[in-house]
Parts: sequence; C-alpha cells; structure tokens
Amino acid sequence: MKNSHRTVRRKASAITIDDVAAHAGVSAMTVSRVINGHAGVREGNRERVMRSVLELDYRPNPAASALAAAQHTCIALIYTNPSASYLRELLVGALRGSTRAAAQLVIATWDDLGAQARREAARQLSSSVAGVILPPPLCESKDIVDEFLLGGIPVISIASSHFSDSVSCVRIDDRQASHDMVSHLIRQGHTRIGYIKGDPNQTASAHRLQGYRDALDDVGIAYDAALVQAGCFTYRSGLEAAERLLALPQPPSAIFASNDDMASAVVSVAHRRGLEVPRDLSVVGFDDTSASTMVWPELTTIRQPVAEMADTAIDILLREIRRPAASARGIVNHVLPHQLITRASVSRPLPDL
Repeated sequence: MKNSHRTVRRKASAITIDDVAAHAGVSAMTVSRVINGHAGVREGNRERVMRSVLELDYRPNPAASALAAAQHTCIALIYTNPSASYLRELLVGALRGSTRAAAQLVIATWDDLGAQARREAARQLSSSVAGVILPPPLCESKDIVDEFLLGGIPVISIASSHFSDSVSCVRIDDRQASHDMVSHLIRQGHTRIGYIKGDPNQTASAHRLQGYRDALDDVGIAYDAALVQAGCFTYRSGLEAAERLLALPQPPSAIFASNDDMASAVVSVAHRRGLEVPRDLSVVGFDDTSASTMVWPELTTIRQPVAEMADTAIDILLREIRRPAASARGIVNHVLPHQLITRASVSRPLPDL
C-alpha cells in the first residue's frame, strides 16, 4: 500500500542546500551565506534557514564548504604591460595559481585609462574583489595602490623593487641578474657592450642599469654614456635604440637589451644592416619569454620566472586575505632565483684589424 504522506525528511546525507532553500522559502545563495556566517542576511531569513537546517538534519560537506568559500574569493589581476610575451607568462601563472586555490580570477586591462580614470576604476573594483595583483608598470603607481589600500583591499606587486610596509612583492634581484649577464659577456671577451634601458618609470629598469654598471666597474671598464640608449620595453623602442648604437663611429661588439622584446628588435636591425649574429654582434636579452626563442639565433637571456612569480603572488595574497582578523598583516618581500640561459646569440668578438 502506497504511503499517502510524503515526508520532507530524507536521509541526512542526501539533503542538499537546494532542499534547505526550498524548505525555508529562500534562495540557495541565502542558505550558503547563513551557513558560512556572512553578514547582510535579514534576521527573519536567517531564522527560517536555521530552522530548516535543524528540521531536515542538513549536514554541510566540509570539503564542499571549503571549496565554496574559496570560490567566493575574487582576486583581480590588472595589467597595462606592452609586452605580449611577458603578459602571456603572467597570465599562465595567475591562472595556474587561482585554479589550484579554487579562487576566482578577474583579469582587467587599463591600457586606455588616464590617471584619474584608473583611480576611479580602482575605487569601483574595491567593492567587488578581495585582493589585487599589480604587475609593472601599475605596481609603481602610488595613487592606484593607495586607492585599493584605502578600500581595505590587500595588494601584491610583481617585479617591483618599490617596497613599503603595506604592499607585498614577488620579484627577482634585477641588479644581480643584470650583473650576471654583463659579466658573462665580459668573460667572452667583450669590452664595448651596448645597453638598452627599460621603462624609466619602473624601478626594475634602474636596478638593471646599475647591475650593468657594477659589472663594468668590477673589471675596470670605463662607463661610456654613448653605449647606453633609452628604451621602453617595447619592440619599437628596441629598434630605435639599436639603430643609434650601431650607427656609432665605434659600435659595440655586444648589445644587452633589458628585455627580450627589445633584444629581438636588435637582432632584426643587425640583419637589416648585413651583420651576422653572433659573429659580428652578440645580442642578449632579459626575461626568457617566448620572444627569446622566436628569433634566429635564439637569445641568450636572463630567465625571470614570470609565471612562477604570478603563481606565488596568488598564494601570498590568499594568505593575507584569509588571515584571522586579529593577527598582524603579513607583508612579504619574496625574491625568486633568476637564471642565466645561454643560447646561440653570443660568441667572442672579432679581433680588431
């Protein structure tokens, strides 16, 4: 004989959050907010949810609850970097880190925004994210960082040496990395080494230039300002700087460009001038992005682990977001190791005739 009375109660393990929501007459999101202790739920709704939880003997799955909490952690990665190869590495690492942590990642570009518009965008974003990752050059903007901090949003910068007591950072030692590259060229016999600087608004650019000068000083090679040309981390700026260097009455036997995009441009200019790389001109870069292996010959470069830096930034930021309210802020200056990658773009200089 069929039971004419259908009971609402089912086996506790089979009760779902949707069952609780239907029983209480609210949305599943409201049930989730009540169970996870979020504020902003009307008291009447809270009471109905808790009553339904008791009557249905609902037992949240701890693993599922942890996953849900992680998925409600929204992190923004904001970029304006002109280097497509650098950006690609950055996104790979950020996506890997956010996927592992089951956090939501919002990716935004502020390429076309002026200073005031960026500050306004930061204020608006502060209402919808729990933390922000700023790669260069945005990480160097005090105004933007301050907007997020005023909104109570923790910030972590990538590849910046501009430290403070309120912003964590993941970086390499740019000065030492640049020193290592110039020392490598000197060991190959080069004494006239051209250098193409990076964006003057980024602290990493100044540190890389200082590393270049340190290595020259170490062996008593005089600094020659004519061998140092302005760049801006873009391919075009690399073209222009290479033309100036190779037009000198006594051109360099090697050129160190402070990122791979500019180094690739140097190779292009050398080929256009009928120079063979590396026989007539050695060329080296910095970052070890995909650009370093998309030219011929492939570039000797400094491996900056951009993807690992972004991945690490996710971990550090989530620890800060989820720290107990009463604990002290954990500002971190995390330095990852760099590596000199030798490929076919360097040889000993031709002897003077």
